[in-house]
Amino acid sequence: MPDAARGTPPPPEPASGEAAFFDVDNTLMRGASLFHVARKMYQRRAFTLRFAAGLAWKQLRFIMRGETMTDVNSVRDAALAFAIGIAHEDILALGEEVYDEMIASKIWPGARALAEQHLSSRRQVWLVTGTPVEVAGVISSRLGLTGALGTVGEVAEGLYTGRLVGDFLHGPAKAAAVLELAERENLDLSRCWGYSDSYNDLPLLTLVGHPVAINPDSRLKRHAHANNWPVYHFRSGRRAATVGLRLATIIGSIYGLWRGFARFRSR
Repeated sequence: MPDAARGTPPPPEPASGEAAFFDVDNTLMRGASLFHVARKMYQRRAFTLRFAAGLAWKQLRFIMRGETMTDVNSVRDAALAFAIGIAHEDILALGEEVYDEMIASKIWPGARALAEQHLSSRRQVWLVTGTPVEVAGVISSRLGLTGALGTVGEVAEGLYTGRLVGDFLHGPAKAAAVLELAERENLDLSRCWGYSDSYNDLPLLTLVGHPVAINPDSRLKRHAHANNWPVYHFRSGRRAATVGLRLATIIGSIYGLWRGFARFRSR
């Protein structure tokens, strides 16, 4: 019996021409996804402890204050250098492991809920990130999204050459990639959404009709408020807890020193 005859409403029609574009690092997930790729590669002894420690320091700064172009370019250049000679198949497998072991637990529930709302409204949902497209594709697939645009490394005879195909997907390059995708998918960008944490993604955010700031850095926050853009803070609770823990640790240390000094005086 047809659905209409049973009184069951038909499924909603796809939202033609509409899509949502999500940055990944500090927008969809806490921290930088590329850091976790590097961490997994270090576990496989692909590079030195000193290099891994440098990446860990950049990851901490990124979580606390947002991205800087110096750190972005540094991580990009180092990743390309270390990728030379690595098999493409290994990175595909690595992406699956990194997601399961390190990324899945760092997805912001609020950002995931936004993506799922768009999907339930039959809109396309794309990740747009500087992360290698192999890793971005795994994240997109695991979350049931439409697809991913990421940085593409050149592969020759199954091995990475250390060069890029096109631009590193960051800043204006993200906007250019979305423009190309919109033309291919017949998207009306004035009816699309864009989500990011970084002022560097302003070219993408101003390209769409519905820009949204998630966990914004200071410059993006000011720009969003000045232009009445929605702003979501998914990490505020975690940050408050972290600050509280640090404060408690400092107070405890001061108290411990004071007690030790008091005992010394009494003796």
